[in-house]
Amino acid sequence: MRVLSGIQPTGRFHWGNYFGAIRQYIDLQDEDEAYYFIANLHALTTIRDSEELARNTFDAALDLLALGLDPERAILFVQSDVPEVSELTWLLMTGAPMGLLERCHAYKEKKAKGVASDLGLFTYPVLMAADILAYDSDVVPVGQDQVQHIEVCRDLAGSFNHQFGEVFVMPKAKVLEASAKVTGTDGEKMSKSYNNTIEIFENAKAMRKQVMRITTDSRPMEEPKDPEECQLYQLYSLFAEETDRLEMAAKYRAGGFGYGEIKKTIANAAESYFCEANEKRADLAAHPDRIREILADGAKRARGKAREVLERAQDACGIKR
Repeated sequence: MRVLSGIQPTGRFHWGNYFGAIRQYIDLQDEDEAYYFIANLHALTTIRDSEELARNTFDAALDLLALGLDPERAILFVQSDVPEVSELTWLLMTGAPMGLLERCHAYKEKKAKGVASDLGLFTYPVLMAADILAYDSDVVPVGQDQVQHIEVCRDLAGSFNHQFGEVFVMPKAKVLEASAKVTGTDGEKMSKSYNNTIEIFENAKAMRKQVMRITTDSRPMEEPKDPEECQLYQLYSLFAEETDRLEMAAKYRAGGFGYGEIKKTIANAAESYFCEANEKRADLAAHPDRIREILADGAKRARGKAREVLERAQDACGIKR
């Protein structure tokens, strides 16, 4: 089984990225083949600063490797280093119905809000389909909000196969489920777009400051509380061992504590949880040429497969014969 997924370098990775996706990417690298790419072409729809995009792309590679992605067990590469994907995008685009793309939620949401959108956003699902189909991917781990794009990919692949023969493997979505809701400092879903994130590799002092800013209610210290209704407990559960989590739940039900105490406990648990990854990242950052070698090797391996699929598609539709 071949697994593929990509992550955009639109900013530093945060707790929501890790528990919502990255941790599960790491687990899936033990499949037969795993392809993971840094989606810098997709990021161009939001980042227009060349230095920022280049820096974010390199940092994303550092972060993924530090968090446990192993280049001996998975192929890690930068999206733009595989130009075959862009060529494949055009082949798919020639048969992509306008109505299908107009129904995609990212485009619809911006249009409904009156936000200016460009062709990159409109055709985003076609590039995503090419990302998936270029490697004969069987399974694509995605969040619930990305399932529609996998359905679009299957529609485009199915249409191409109907017109030109069985060229593309039909992928399936694997919906990722976080172990708990990852809320941001304002109580909403943690997201860069909400400016409520806590970064994985933030320095300890800055991380603790962010944790202490988390919004809480005004219930008195002595009042017993339901742990399942508290975002602080949900965050703590991401990092805590089972025995510690149960102990914390009992404290909530007994009452007699302040939220500041819980926030300090969360900060301690998070610092301990990511300690090894922080140390590994510092070591990797001291050897940038090694990171470039890993990405170059990953791109070489990815291009080999993408070239095979592209040539298969080109031959099928009459581009090369």
